[in-house]
Amino acid sequence: MPPTAPSAAVTTARFRALIGGALIDIPGARIDVAAPATGEVFAQVPDCVLAELDRAVTAARRAQPAWAADESARRTALLRFASLIEENAARLANLLAQENGKPLRAAQGETFGAVEHVRWTAEAEIATQTVDHPGREQVVLEHVPVGVVAAIVPWNAPLVMAAHKIAAATRVGNTVVLKPSPFTPVATLALAELAAQAFPPGVVNVLPGGDELGRGMTAHPGIDLVSFTGSAAVGRSIMAAAAGTLKRVILELGGNDAAIVLDDADPDAVAPGLFFSSFLLSGQVCQAIKRLYVHRSQYDAVVERLVAIAEAAQLGEPFDEGVTMGPLTTPAQRDRVAALVEDARARGGRVRTGGHAVERPGYFYAPTIVTDLDDDAPLVAEEQFGPALPVLVYDDLDDAIERANGTPYGLSASVWTSDVARGAEVARRLVGGSLWINRHAGVDADIPFGGMRQSGLGRESGLAGLLGYTELRTLAVPTLPTTEEVAR
Repeated sequence: MPPTAPSAAVTTARFRALIGGALIDIPGARIDVAAPATGEVFAQVPDCVLAELDRAVTAARRAQPAWAADESARRTALLRFASLIEENAARLANLLAQENGKPLRAAQGETFGAVEHVRWTAEAEIATQTVDHPGREQVVLEHVPVGVVAAIVPWNAPLVMAAHKIAAATRVGNTVVLKPSPFTPVATLALAELAAQAFPPGVVNVLPGGDELGRGMTAHPGIDLVSFTGSAAVGRSIMAAAAGTLKRVILELGGNDAAIVLDDADPDAVAPGLFFSSFLLSGQVCQAIKRLYVHRSQYDAVVERLVAIAEAAQLGEPFDEGVTMGPLTTPAQRDRVAALVEDARARGGRVRTGGHAVERPGYFYAPTIVTDLDDDAPLVAEEQFGPALPVLVYDDLDDAIERANGTPYGLSASVWTSDVARGAEVARRLVGGSLWINRHAGVDADIPFGGMRQSGLGRESGLAGLLGYTELRTLAVPTLPTTEEVAR
């Protein structure tokens, strides 16, 4: 069945904040939300400020003790939440595609990814460990909630990240105040409507707003942990703001992911995966391949095939049938990609295809392949976060590994080869929290995800991700003497 555009009823709806279990249409300033495919405003949301933040934090603190005390209720609420997302998947995906610009099928995939994350988290088991000191005591190691979590969500995958952060924080007994990006708040506020049905009042609060609200969350004395996904620059500012009260932080930040194509790789076999992993969601994925190193023996063939795939890509609006690539989500991001490509041209880089904005409404930029650049060109050295891929040549594998690791980031990396065992050996020499052979990018509910170096602190997803939303506490219980010991 071909994708269908959202109905007028969806596109004209007004969206509300969720505070203390109530959906509230807050008077005052509102944020206009534009569709990236057209540039036209299609929705408005409240612009919450510090007064609303105080109300939400108060509600969250009030709800937290009872919520932390009832694990059965937490599991039940999360399973209900997952079912509600599944039942409302069509509406959520339509809203997501419209506000983000990603093709509808990608938005549908993100929506069902949200279901998967919530359901897995609801069913996850967190074991309590014990350490025995015979004849003296037994020490119980317990993972207890931190308290109130501030969750700040990015614009590139807003729905799955909001659902994941809500699930992980609440599963272990925290309550949440969540802020979506002002560029993509709509699907998250629709998610908040479902959260209001699944959770007790105050457990989940969702506030749309701008930078003032974000800064207020990171500095608020009633917040105990900040979970942020976004840029490294903002991550550093969050660390500085959190220092005042020694807030815990989970930071999933940007990267400059490298992929290395070995000399034994088959260009026909690897090119589709390389292109998909580089241009997924128009390159607006923190894990996307940002730099591609190809052995000289395979270089021309790989470039030729990437160019052919790029030129066959179908750019269009999210609801167009057959569309494979949408616009960038914001005009600023499109302009940044354009500036990086123009700088590459000025440095002698060769634009093999693309290299221009598309003449149509919205924030479209043609998929771009650039060669003949040095590693210090900004298109190579910086995270472009868009549809422009530098392809670099190498002769010596040790040199390629050194160049791939020559960045302050360490989010993820991949190796492409016909010899999987050799690929794994090379991959272990790369710096990255996630490493892959013959694929790149992807976040699974049960696999920890996060970066090294300036790509972040802590992990999301998997058991390690859940435990990041807890504090470790020890309880020493005296051991009662046995009958024989008493007799002696």
